[in-house]
Parts: sequence; C-alpha cells; structure tokens
Amino acid sequence: MKKFQLLALLFLSFSAYSQDETAFGVGEWFKFRIHYGFVNAGYATLEVKEATINSENRFHLIGKGYTTGLSRFFFKVDDRYESYIDKETFVPIQFLRQINEGGYTKNQEGFFIWSSNKVFIKDFKNKTEKTFSIPKKTQDILSAFYYLRNLPNIDKIKPGESVAIDLFFDDETTKFRLKFIGRDDVKTKFGIVSTMIFRPLVQSGRVFKEEESVTVWISDDENRIPVRIQASLAVGSIKADLDAYKGLKKPFKVKQND
Repeated sequence: MKKFQLLALLFLSFSAYSQDETAFGVGEWFKFRIHYGFVNAGYATLEVKEATINSENRFHLIGKGYTTGLSRFFFKVDDRYESYIDKETFVPIQFLRQINEGGYTKNQEGFFIWSSNKVFIKDFKNKTEKTFSIPKKTQDILSAFYYLRNLPNIDKIKPGESVAIDLFFDDETTKFRLKFIGRDDVKTKFGIVSTMIFRPLVQSGRVFKEEESVTVWISDDENRIPVRIQASLAVGSIKADLDAYKGLKKPFKVKQND
C-alpha cells in the first residue's frame, strides 16, 4: 500500500564522526503516530541496540510499523526492518526486511560485501539468492536514516541545496536526495520545536516518484530527529508525528512547553 511507504520515507528522513560524537547511541527509541486525516492509522518505532556480527560490535537498528484499530481491520500492516551498521563508518553490514501490507509480503535478508562492492540478497519468500553490484558506501533503507543524521556540517546547508546518498532498495540502487527547504518552528505534543525542513528527491523511474510531495521536519539540534513527516496524496494527506521518545544522546530542545 503506497500510503504505508511513508514508513520507508520515515527511515530516510536524517564523513562520519567518532562514536562519542554520533547524534545517536544505544538505547535511543522513538515512536511515531501515523494518521490519515483525522484517523489514527498506526504507529512506527525506531530503536538502537547493540549486537556482535562476525566478532565485531555493531549498532543494531530496528524499525517497525503497524496499523491499529479500524485501519488494521481494513488493511493490516506489520512491517519490520533491521540493519547492522559499522560504529565508525555507519556503512551497513547486514539487513533484514519483513513486510506484510494487506497480504503483500516480503521477506529478505541482505549481506554487504564491501571487499567487492556487492550485496548478497536472500529472498525467503521466492526462495532465490541474488548478488548485486553497488557503489561504495551504499545504504539500505534503515541505515540511511542514521547515516544522514551524522553528516558533518549539515547545519550550514542553504535553502535549495541538497544532500545525496546511494540507496539499495527493492533489488536496485537509486540516488536518494534530500533538498533543504528552510527552517521553521513546529508545534508538537512536547512543545514548540525548531526544525530544518527537507523534501526527498529521487531519480524518476526508481522506487520513489520524483515529486516534491513529501516534507520532513528535522529537529534543529544535535539529535537531528524527525518530528513530523507529511506526504500529499491524490486525495488528502498522511502524516507521521513524533509521539514518544527515550534514550536521546543529547537534550531535546523545546522552545516552549504547552
């Protein structure tokens, strides 16, 4: 369901620093409320844990999305994304993608082979195995979110400028771009938050359409977390708002409490 591809965009909303200078750390957790008009459609969560892969300590990233209430009755969504990334370079080592959207399912596991710039994909649903060539530092759908949050000097970007990464998604690599629109204050359940506004742009004919129909508001502080995402649809719009959080590495700056 295209409405719930917003979950994928949520993971993309925002070189590397040392571990002590990252915008996130182990224990960080967010919850977002996804609503379509006045209807509470579901929730999405993002979490950072630790794991050992091939005797190396990695960040273990977990993203989940699911429908609730009547939305679940009419269209059940249960999505799970996982990614293991290097703590110093933030490049992905391994990822997992399990989705169930109204009966459409996908169950894949990917392994990045950086010595040859390839990714090996196991498709458990279709019982296939494929290898794809990829550019250096290519990100998966979930690792991209954390990689972008740690780009240096992002606070110095000017309106109209954009940042870009190579993204591997649905068995292909696309050039994913975030165009900086400007700054604004956003009213949230936590108070007024200063934000940086971005719009995702990608090459036409790829996973996403090349339209400025999605807007992302990122906290203008050291955390760089998405506080709101809005996507314009043919009829109405769908939004995701930050609903709860814990374990932030830096204080969450709120200009005014309600």
